[in-house]
Order: sequence, then structure tokens, then C-alpha cells
Amino acid sequence: MKIAVPKEVREHEHRVALDPASCKKLVQAGIGVAIEAGAGARAFFTDEAYREAGADVSTDLAALCGAADCVLKVNAPMARPDGSHEADLLKPGSLLLASIFPTRNLDAVERLAARKITAFSTDCIPRTTRAQAMDTLSSQANITGYKGVLVGAMELPKYFPMFMTAAGNTLPAKVFVIGAGVAGLQAIATARRLGASVSATDVRPEVKEQIESVGGKYIGIEVQASAGGGYATELSAEDKARQARMLADHCATVDVVITTALIGGVFAPKLLDEAIVGSMKPGSVIVDLGADGGGNCTLSKIGGTVEVGGVRIVAPTNLPSTLPHHASMMFSRNLLNFVTAFWKKEEQRFDLDWEDDILKGCVITRDGEIVHAPTLKALQARQA
Repeated sequence: MKIAVPKEVREHEHRVALDPASCKKLVQAGIGVAIEAGAGARAFFTDEAYREAGADVSTDLAALCGAADCVLKVNAPMARPDGSHEADLLKPGSLLLASIFPTRNLDAVERLAARKITAFSTDCIPRTTRAQAMDTLSSQANITGYKGVLVGAMELPKYFPMFMTAAGNTLPAKVFVIGAGVAGLQAIATARRLGASVSATDVRPEVKEQIESVGGKYIGIEVQASAGGGYATELSAEDKARQARMLADHCATVDVVITTALIGGVFAPKLLDEAIVGSMKPGSVIVDLGADGGGNCTLSKIGGTVEVGGVRIVAPTNLPSTLPHHASMMFSRNLLNFVTAFWKKEEQRFDLDWEDDILKGCVITRDGEIVHAPTLKALQARQA
């Protein structure tokens, strides 16, 4: 079994799918590992560190991917600067393990199916106890929540904590976190550690206790929008109107709003409109952490910053890439846990039981077909 790790080609992507520590464990399990030269450089992992871990380092990307039985990546395959496509480099019949976000990257999925690649998307791994160690969506969302608060603190023209000085006292900043999944809970905890007064809301009432456990005050309306597995579903029109009124009232009283809401962990619902932004105090900040899914604020400039009526709206994308060393370490451990869970060391082969809940949940393409139901639904919607 040969595993290959290419350098990521997405713009501003600094992560790598496998770090030297996880590489060493794969080699010890009897798996050959080859990595493209410089693949880990932007995450501060040297080629020499990979060699010491037992990997081959190659400058020939086509040969690297063409010889691999399995390719590990951070992002979905995409067009390369030279006009070729990463999916076309993969050996027909081989495996791909990456965070594909298949409903966002339908063209890539179609290419993988045509290439007869068995593709597993780690962001589709079910949120179960057994699968928790493989869940890249959670490990990277944790970084997003942390870094999002730091972005808000940098943009706010005030202190986050309360200070008592000879020149007088300053009150703590008021931070409001919308969405209490992994990113939201980390945002609450980080804002609290910085000394802010934190409130939070979520459409899933069962997370009230989790919000309070990390130091936030729960603000909410009576709705039931849990889709199971830690995900939220879309609200009814009536509940959306009630939620909008609550958000408008509360956003007007705070200094920083951090939005982390995603439907099904993929697409961002529009929660903050021009009227809500207009009700906020000049100098306030919105950090739209739903930007990768399209943004939670209707005024967000995805990947940029705008100012509307004295309110700064920051919509950063791919925040985990801004902390590439630890982001890569955690992503790599997720992939390592996935690979070793289905690797039979004694027999030197993968044991892919297609009735396994994890494999059933995250396999996107197999035997030349797209087999992931939400992706098929998204394709049908695009064709309609």
C-alpha cells in the first residue's frame, strides 16, 4: 500500500494533510508514504523531517500520484496553475481521503467519479463517539472559533477585558456568539479567556447547558431545529421572523458579534441583514465565520472587510490555514485515525466494510458512481 501527499494548490492554503509524526506511524504500520517536496513547508514541516519519519520525498507530482493507492489531501481536488486538474492525476481505482465538501465542489466530485476514484470526504464523517477522532470538520472548526475571536479583538477599538487603572476603569467588551457548534463554543471560551462578557444563541435548545459550561449566557427563542449529529436544520418562516427580532434587539446592545451558523455543517444561513447591522453601535464589529459557507451577514464581503455605518464586518475564509502548524497536526491525526481504523496490518490491506456507518456516511464516489445522497440531491438541483 502506497500513500501519497501532494502540496495543496488552493490559494492561501498553508496546511498539509500529513505531518511527520503521523507519517511515522503510517510507516510503522507497514504503509509506504511519499510526499511532494515542499508540501509541509508552509506549515513549518521540513522535507528532512518527512525523510526521518520514513517517507520518500518526490519532486515529480505526476509520478507521485500515479503510483499511489491512496492520496491524502486537505482540500477537494481543483485546477492547478498550469491548467491541469488534480483529480486527473489520481490513478484510476485509487482512494482519496480529503475534506472535499462535496455539495460545494460538485465539479470535482464528477471528475472523481469519472476517474473511478473511491473518494472519502472527512467533513461528512458522522458525529459519533467512534468517529470523533476522525472528524476534521470539528478539529478545524475549533481553530476557526479561536482565531475568529482574535480577529474581533484586533478590529474592536476597545479592550476586551475590564481594566482598573489610575486613569479610570474600562468595562469589559460585550461579545455575542451566534451558533454554538464546535466553532461557537470555542469562540465563547476564547472570548471569556480574553475577559469579555459573553452571550450566545443557537437554534438547538439542547446546547444551552454547553454554552453556560464554557462561560456564556444563553440567549434564545423557543424553537426546535436540531437535525441530529450536532447539526442544525433550517428554521420555518415564522421562527426565522422571531429569531430576526431577537437578533436585532441583542445585536444593538453588544460590541462584537461573531457568527458561526451553518446548516448541516455546510451552508451559512443569512441571519444578519442591513437593518440589524444598522441598529448596531458605531465602532461595533461583526466577524462572519460563516464566510466559507456563503456568509451569515448579507453585507459581508467574503474574504474581506467592509464598513457600514461605522460597523466593521469582517468575513475571513479558511481561518485554520492561518494557524497551519497546529491545524495540520490535528488534520493529520484525523486522517491517521481514519486510515488505521480500516487497515489490517497483519494482512497489509484495507478492510473496507461498506456496511460500516463511518464509510457509508463519508464515501462520495465509488465504482464510477456518485453515491453520497446529499451530493446527488445538490447535482439534481443544479441541473433543474
